Amino acid sequence: MKRKLLLIWLLALGILGMAVPQVSAQSVPEQMALAKEYLRQSEYSKAEALFVQLVEQDVQFGLVYPDYLTTLLALRNFKEAEKLVKRAQKRHPGVPAYAIDEGRVLQAAGNTAAAEKKWAQVVQTATPENVYGIATAFQQADMLPYAEQVYLRARQLSGSDKTFAAQLLQLYSYQRKTDLLIEEVLRQVRSSNVPLTFAQNMLQNALRDEESLSMLEQRLMTAVQAEPDATSVQELLIWTLLQRKDFGPALLQTRALDRRTQGGGARVLSMADISLRNKDYATAIEGYTYVMQQYRTGELYPIARQRIIQAREEQVKNTFPLDKEKIKLLAQEYEGLLQELGRNDRTAEVIKELGELQAFYLGAQEAAVKNLQEVIDMPRAHPNVVAEAKLALADVYLLRGEPWESTLLYSQVEKTHKEQPLGHEAKLRNARLSYYKGDFELAQSHLDILKLATSREIANDALDLSLLIIDNTGMDTSAAALKEYAAIDFLVFQHKYPEAMAALDKLLTKYPGHSLTDEIYFQKAELLQQTGQFQEAAKNLQLIIENPKYDILSDDALFLLAKLNEENLKQPEKAQELYNQLLVKHPGSVFVAEARKRLRKLRGDKV
Repeated sequence: MKRKLLLIWLLALGILGMAVPQVSAQSVPEQMALAKEYLRQSEYSKAEALFVQLVEQDVQFGLVYPDYLTTLLALRNFKEAEKLVKRAQKRHPGVPAYAIDEGRVLQAAGNTAAAEKKWAQVVQTATPENVYGIATAFQQADMLPYAEQVYLRARQLSGSDKTFAAQLLQLYSYQRKTDLLIEEVLRQVRSSNVPLTFAQNMLQNALRDEESLSMLEQRLMTAVQAEPDATSVQELLIWTLLQRKDFGPALLQTRALDRRTQGGGARVLSMADISLRNKDYATAIEGYTYVMQQYRTGELYPIARQRIIQAREEQVKNTFPLDKEKIKLLAQEYEGLLQELGRNDRTAEVIKELGELQAFYLGAQEAAVKNLQEVIDMPRAHPNVVAEAKLALADVYLLRGEPWESTLLYSQVEKTHKEQPLGHEAKLRNARLSYYKGDFELAQSHLDILKLATSREIANDALDLSLLIIDNTGMDTSAAALKEYAAIDFLVFQHKYPEAMAALDKLLTKYPGHSLTDEIYFQKAELLQQTGQFQEAAKNLQLIIENPKYDILSDDALFLLAKLNEENLKQPEKAQELYNQLLVKHPGSVFVAEARKRLRKLRGDKV
């Protein structure tokens, strides 16, 4: 019996002996991976059982330490956590991360005062020589205010306000500490210690609300008044005004800077160009006038002379109802400019613009074709101007009912300017041509490519037309309605507004409740605005705003209705109400920046 028990005991020992090597044979990387997996799954006790063994190996200590400390804190085992941190500090004296961890353990244990005291001690160890290591340790622990304190102490010890500027700017920007960020930017920009573009990036990242931008603008205005010779501060103010689309005040500052630095007018010309692109025609005209008056003999004079006519043209085209006499005067100005400067490759753009005006606003298609063809035939004209002339000529052929000639010219520009904005514009016009003809499948094939265009404006136009086609070709009746609507769009393209208006009214009656209804109301509103029927235009826009089914065009309708009240109906209070409504209901709308600018103007905010 005894021999039998002994045999069983020996067998058991053998089995255990065979089992032990299997456990110990598990490699360290495998144990580490398993422990990390337990930690990831919040199985802290299992993770601790592995970490406690792994941490004993000197080679593995640094790798195991962070996860082991996290595990102990999760288990609220503060005593062991404190031992681990002390052990780390003993092994690696002077490493700030371990001292910071000691504070973390104290805080987790409820001893906040002791934790803050510990962190303050770490801050006091900072010098200009070791600042980066300590600040980085605080940043990695997500303790950014302490990282700030470290850099500020090191700056104080260095005796220079220029030190550690980039680091502090990044910290203030990341934390959206507006006051501190603005003051630091001003401090560094004044001394040209950081590149202006870097300061602008930090501000752009942090100042995203109206209140912060307003604070920055006011602070910069005060600084410029106190130090009128501080060029970099004035440049930053101009940049800030542009962020807010305050082109008038931005031009004022740009002119002052140009006078003081004798800049030659290039800055002012650029500001006028920006204003023109953003449809602030009055500011653009003011900028071009300044360049013409101040630099009559300079190389920028003919450029400004040409562009001021362009700005006036855009202003006339966007002032309703259209004043035909003013358009005739514009054509005369172009003719006068050509007599002054000559008809050559340098004035090719002027000839092109005269041709466009003749074709679309003066009904002089033969003269338009002659002018546009002259530009196309110029061997030394800029390729982009030639391409623009081809696009304009293609549009003229479309007006004359010659779509094959149009598509040929569009396709030529697509080919010569492939993957360029003008090439994309040509493809968009080809798509519109197919849309006018009711060939929605072909139009869509062009638009699918254009949705990825680098030009945001072209991509947005392509997307809008694509959505119009997709939303209204789901059923046979929808496709039929869209064909009629596309034909009306073509009438609008031809400036045949009375015919287009009558056709839109007929479409509303023929297809009541159709998905195109909101588009029809908006098209009517635009046509009524252009013919000076502002009250009727407002009624159509109100129909879109009041119907929740028309949400896609709601922000467009709100913005246009607000503009009508501001500019045409002379109801500023109603305009303010509508701009506010747009900001609240559609905070992501493309009209937000312009609505804010107009709202500030209506409120009488002083710049």
